[in-house]
Amino acid sequence: MNPTLELFDVCIIGASISGNYLAFLLSDSNLKILLIEEHSEIGKPLQCAGIVSRKLESLVNLKDHLILNRVNVAKIISPEGNEIYLSGDEQPFIIDRINFDYYFFEQIKRNPNINIVLNEKFKSFNLIEEEEGQLVLVETNKRTIKSKLLVGCDGPLSRVARQCGIINKIIYATQIRTTTSFDPNTAELYFDERWNDLFGWLVPENSKTARIGLATSDGISNKFKAFLKKLDIKKEDIIDRQGGIIPIGMMNECAFDNTLLLGDAACQVKATTGGGIVMLLIAAKFAAGCIKSSFKEENFSKSFIYKNYEKQCLYTIGKQLKFHFLLRIFFQNCTSDDFESLFQLIRKHKLQKLISLYGDMDFPRKMLIRLFFNAQIVRFLIKFVFQHPKFLISLVPNLKSIIL
Repeated sequence: MNPTLELFDVCIIGASISGNYLAFLLSDSNLKILLIEEHSEIGKPLQCAGIVSRKLESLVNLKDHLILNRVNVAKIISPEGNEIYLSGDEQPFIIDRINFDYYFFEQIKRNPNINIVLNEKFKSFNLIEEEEGQLVLVETNKRTIKSKLLVGCDGPLSRVARQCGIINKIIYATQIRTTTSFDPNTAELYFDERWNDLFGWLVPENSKTARIGLATSDGISNKFKAFLKKLDIKKEDIIDRQGGIIPIGMMNECAFDNTLLLGDAACQVKATTGGGIVMLLIAAKFAAGCIKSSFKEENFSKSFIYKNYEKQCLYTIGKQLKFHFLLRIFFQNCTSDDFESLFQLIRKHKLQKLISLYGDMDFPRKMLIRLFFNAQIVRFLIKFVFQHPKFLISLVPNLKSIIL
């Protein structure tokens, strides 16, 4: 092997929020870090609705300029236009996602131990044996380097994950920014059998601008046109458009020899909403602790990374992500009639109070357990299972992952 190749302690692929935040958490460690980003600008293109729970405040020092809006009501709309209003302590933020990504980049870009390269594409990696022990040989479209650890923060179509044998299931998302009429204090979620991979959304950025989007596994263009028609959005109302890809499922395996995955690359994403900022920030703290311990113990094995990173994620965010996944499978099997029946049940028995009280955008376990003890919900679910055997069939391939 070429002895002149530059050696880094950590090579991070992807300078989105996951890569930038991890580099920030490692910035006090004196580790030599290389951060590689394929785009020429941080945070672009915008691929996120940007609605985040207030837990964000407890995880990072959130500056006021990053908060575009706060909403205190969620309006849930059925296919026939029936509405449920939910409010509570959540009151999520609408954040400036581009500048949020850039916020941590700003804090690391002058650190002499962190080398940042933009407009450079990761191609592949291989494990090699050197005098220093097992290293990762990383190849980009511009260079080849050596690193003791490789971190894949390169999104839902992660090349790092693919080389580790992990392929994320994905859905496609599209979004516009618009000046149409809306309530700036209310986020709107539109459930419909036509786009039951997720839902349609209207998220107010401020009193003048809203983000309207949809995510689905197929036919995104036609379904989005139908959604905009439903909302009576005209071409002249549209400011701009964005599109993106969302990984969907449960958290993947994310610990390997000399390698770990973080964020969308590890599918650390809520299958009910496609959001993952809170989850990846929690995971990044585990990842940073694991990386520091790896260098302290000089142990970069899969078993060590699993114990100190993946296992910690599984016991915290992993459990909650399983509940999100179960909810998603349920909604995927709902017909328009099912949605209407569920909405009527919630309104008739005033369950929105229970949902508002125990609801949690990120950690739904407590709320779901409360609902499962409600006799009306139990009757609805029993009837649903008998009417939709596909629901149970779709659970079978995932039972092992759900239970463990």
